[in-house]
Amino acid sequence: MNILLIGYGKMGKAIEPIARQRSHHVSILDPSAGQTFNFSTPMDVAVEFTTPEAAPGNICMCLDRGIPVLSGTTGWLNRKKEVDDYCRKKSGTFFHASNFSLGVNLLFRLNEHLAQMIHKVGGYDVSIDETHHTQKKDAPSGTAITLAEGILRQLPSKKQWRNRETQDPTDLVIRSFRVDPAPGTHAVSYHSEVDDLEIRHTAHSREGFARGAVSVAEWLPAHRGVLGMNDFLQF
Repeated sequence: MNILLIGYGKMGKAIEPIARQRSHHVSILDPSAGQTFNFSTPMDVAVEFTTPEAAPGNICMCLDRGIPVLSGTTGWLNRKKEVDDYCRKKSGTFFHASNFSLGVNLLFRLNEHLAQMIHKVGGYDVSIDETHHTQKKDAPSGTAITLAEGILRQLPSKKQWRNRETQDPTDLVIRSFRVDPAPGTHAVSYHSEVDDLEIRHTAHSREGFARGAVSVAEWLPAHRGVLGMNDFLQF
């Protein structure tokens, strides 16, 4: 399979060797280095990990050329509906996930189930802590936002998330920490007068994210539309 890897930062450099080990041909396009790509070689799929500013344009560039594209770039989701609509207009294939790790996606499901149970029993407040390396450009992380959105769907007492401390009981607080080296840790903590309850995912390296992205890239060309990890995992 011919894979166009757009972006050659930490994730791009983790994805490339795994894709090559699986006998895929990888072409690298690194816009941050001023590279361009002439698309003379047909591409089966594009894998996009760049910056929030560049992601929408990179995705639409692939859709214009009929290339299925998956993106793990976060921090630009205020424009996701625009890109989703463009994908549908082009009858293309666009896959986005805030995190491609299988463990994190299990955490997403567990997170919603736990919030649902907490709503039934009551008596707990909730917050989210996320820690990443200092080069991560967005805060909170896309994974933290996905966790927060899952909680908001299940806990009517929380109305919105905030990336700062707040005294408003309807706010779901997300605390962001940037420490080197730190591939990524996310913890959802519930606190009551009598005990604390926490679920946590800690990445030991970027390999889990990279393997997940390559697996989705292998799956994606046979599918159409606007897709996400629930479609891939069939949860």
